Amino acid sequence: MAITLNNGFKMPVIGLGVWRMDPKDIKGLLLHAIKIGYRHFDCAADYKNEIEVGEALAEAFQTGLVKREDLFITTKLWNSDHGHVVEACKDSLKKLQLDYLDLYLVHFPIATKHTGVGTTESALDKDGVLEIDTTISLETTWHSMEDLVSMGLVRSIGISNYDIFLTRDCLAYSKVKPCVNQIETHPYFQRESLVKFCQKHGICVTAHTPLGGAVANTEWFGTKSCLDDPILKGLADKYKKTEAQIALRWGLQRNTVVIPKTSNPKRLEENFQVFNFELSKEDMDLIKSMEKNYRTNKPAKFWGIDLFA
Repeated sequence: MAITLNNGFKMPVIGLGVWRMDPKDIKGLLLHAIKIGYRHFDCAADYKNEIEVGEALAEAFQTGLVKREDLFITTKLWNSDHGHVVEACKDSLKKLQLDYLDLYLVHFPIATKHTGVGTTESALDKDGVLEIDTTISLETTWHSMEDLVSMGLVRSIGISNYDIFLTRDCLAYSKVKPCVNQIETHPYFQRESLVKFCQKHGICVTAHTPLGGAVANTEWFGTKSCLDDPILKGLADKYKKTEAQIALRWGLQRNTVVIPKTSNPKRLEENFQVFNFELSKEDMDLIKSMEKNYRTNKPAKFWGIDLFA
């Protein structure tokens, strides 16, 4: 299944995120994912594994497992490269061994000190606070993103981690409208106003962290996962599905795209098996009652500043 973006290109509604995947495991996981049926892969320069993803994709193409045009590949511009958008995109393309990207996103709405194209460092000052570059506006960054489309390097461009205010501004100054806003959203952090605003204005919402971060964010940020909630456990029993499958199905029925991450082959298969059932309106409403306005991805731990404050 796919959703049609505002420029006519189609994006599969479920993808595999490669954040925090061990580089040595990537080739096996991606090739297995393609065999299962995954056609959408979500990458980023900052994940520091584009080279390994590129090797996996090259093998998939060379062995005839899948054709390039059958895949939807996303990667992202890191904060330190806002002043070097074209160079950063070309660097990602080289690492991924691709001629074009299906989607390129501004990873965070913040420009930081440049540390070298593709190095994706987050430079901190003497007080341990992120070195924010106040000379590059998001509008300037966006117009450079638009250049990528006209150059044929990228088919679609979008934003990530933008709130309503920043999304509205992007709509106002853009010549090429953002196709996607990739945000954290899950049953504990539903962000209904932002989701509806984006959808009203033709921007597809992609849910990163659609399972509330699960073990990964618990390890890094000490957060709780919605998958342990009694409501999801009850619905999993009712539908004879996993808690993750219930959460992903809820995301799909909100008309959002979901990109769960897992390095577990069994869960990789389970997460893709979400098209053979439908949650009732009553159960969708039940999950709606789980809202806690609870963000689980908290980069302030590493940056010394809460950019969401």
